Amino acid sequence: MTTVDDLLARARAGLERVTALEATAAVDGGALLVDIRPDAQRRREGEIPGALLIERNVLEWRLDPASSARIPEATGHDVPVIVVCSEGYASSLAAAALQELGLRHATDLIGGFRAWRDAGLPVGAAG
Repeated sequence: MTTVDDLLARARAGLERVTALEATAAVDGGALLVDIRPDAQRRREGEIPGALLIERNVLEWRLDPASSARIPEATGHDVPVIVVCSEGYASSLAAAALQELGLRHATDLIGGFRAWRDAGLPVGAAG
């Protein structure tokens, strides 16, 4: 029987996860920073300025370049994507799902939004 810890370990084995500081450099180089936290959580915790807000339940449709529901930034399978959740667990599973869609440069932020905030990086009020 597989546990959620098994799923998480398998997901992370295929990711080159990044720290908050590495994420800022990647974004400066053109990576998409995608916040998958629900609206209520973003309102409670705050937001990362400039991050794309795509809730988890529609993530694959918005980032799959072959999807009719994709966002304009989903221009191809080579687009680097860094997924952010609150603590860095759901984002690992989501990034692995994006890799299964062929987004080979998908990864996630170690420690999630909380690590970003704790690193002293910019945080804004949810709008």
